[in-house]
Amino acid sequence: MAFARAAPMNRDITGSPIGAAVERLDPISTLLTDDAGSSSAGDVMRFVEQLAAAFRTAALPPSPCLAVALPNGRPLALTALAAMSIATFAPLNPRLTEEGYVTMFDDLCADVLLSRCGFAPAAHAAAVRCGIGIIEIGNEGQIDVIATGKSPVRHIESDGDWSLLLHTSGTTARPKLIGLSGQNLMASASSVAATVAIGPDDRCLNVMPLFHIHGLVGVLLSSLVAGGSVHTTDRFDAAAFATQLRRPDITWTSAVPSAYNTLLLRGNRRVDGHALRFVRSSSAPLAPVVAERLERVLGCPVINSYGMTEASHQMASNPLPPRERRLGTVGLPAGAEVAVLSDGRVSSAPGARGEVVVNGPGLMAGYLAPAAANESAWHGTWFRTGDLGSLDVDGYLTLIGRIKEIINVAGEKVSPYEVEAAIREHPGVADVVAFGAPDRLRGEQVCVAVVVRPDGGGLTPASLRAFGAERLAKFMVPRQVIVVDEIPLGATGKVQRSQLAATLGLSSH
Repeated sequence: MAFARAAPMNRDITGSPIGAAVERLDPISTLLTDDAGSSSAGDVMRFVEQLAAAFRTAALPPSPCLAVALPNGRPLALTALAAMSIATFAPLNPRLTEEGYVTMFDDLCADVLLSRCGFAPAAHAAAVRCGIGIIEIGNEGQIDVIATGKSPVRHIESDGDWSLLLHTSGTTARPKLIGLSGQNLMASASSVAATVAIGPDDRCLNVMPLFHIHGLVGVLLSSLVAGGSVHTTDRFDAAAFATQLRRPDITWTSAVPSAYNTLLLRGNRRVDGHALRFVRSSSAPLAPVVAERLERVLGCPVINSYGMTEASHQMASNPLPPRERRLGTVGLPAGAEVAVLSDGRVSSAPGARGEVVVNGPGLMAGYLAPAAANESAWHGTWFRTGDLGSLDVDGYLTLIGRIKEIINVAGEKVSPYEVEAAIREHPGVADVVAFGAPDRLRGEQVCVAVVVRPDGGGLTPASLRAFGAERLAKFMVPRQVIVVDEIPLGATGKVQRSQLAATLGLSSH
């Protein structure tokens, strides 16, 4: 696939699917809340007007690329909705270094940085180095143009009117840049809203970062399209999570499995007195034993789903009751066509097994940078996810593992998910991640990092290996068991298996 950069389109709010969705709401209807207050649909519209005025003052091009470094929470959610209505929104992790910001600004061809007065000094320094404009949200909420900048060199290869630019959470290579249109985003958001039947009376607790597709689409835009609302937090707080879920206005939440594991670390104590209809899990595999324990602790359905940035988030999901939730699967196609690629052929036949491929209205047109990444990313019009999976007779999808994360033990292919499922059955294990480490004789060896429950009953690496040996084929039994206080995670809450051997100091054996 090849792309040629087009001039930015002059988008006003009426031409934006996100802006149109805001305009359809009653201006006084609450969209966003936090512990300090709330913001209405009318507040979003007023923020759009303020942003547009700042763009004119800074002499920015139509629909500029707005790089944003703000703390997570209501101000960032408000900015996201406003920016995606009249600009290209490019949210960045506020923990980046100055060099990291410089790289991102260059990749994005950013026109301007939007930040808060006194926040993210590394982002401000990088903007000055790159010569891009700076717009600040002041301590009293005013928007000020601090500096105007030069027009960036347009080296991104693209031809779309992007509402959102995001980088993949790459681990072994430079992250890829993805452009998503308003139509892409709203198609996926509508799929989430329909799958879990969100309505105007629903309020979601958001603990996900809003510089990641899960929080932006799985929570914020799905609530917007359904007329619901979102209670925002500045970060995931493990100690406060159970209390936050008990808020009487919270009817659902969507998070990564690592967040839900914090509830299970409390033992089997139920989280009572809540108004939750369901909780949703996405962005990483949710083990069946974790889902079962979570349903007992929360007393509500756990909806396991499957999404990725390239598809604007949701691609498959388990349904709400009374339809069947199949633990261990990521459910049925939802918002996308789902099949598997095996021996060069795409199939959705029962029992089909291979690389998961997807198509649908949420799917990106192609990677914007590097353009060469598109050469191996497609099979015709089908996007190759890099995940291995299988479809059962009813169309439910089970993920087996990432192709690049499959552990090769002397020619035997080991799914880390299968190893984790077996080790999780041990009553003393609170959390586990399986990964490969170099092995001089076998190529790779299976290793696990485990978090032991406070009442772990004397669990030791040797006893856990023996436990695994009773449940796994010999070549799948972990050769090394590393006990850790917590599983190392990336900025978006995902396990980064490819880096764990180095992170934990494992060398060739």
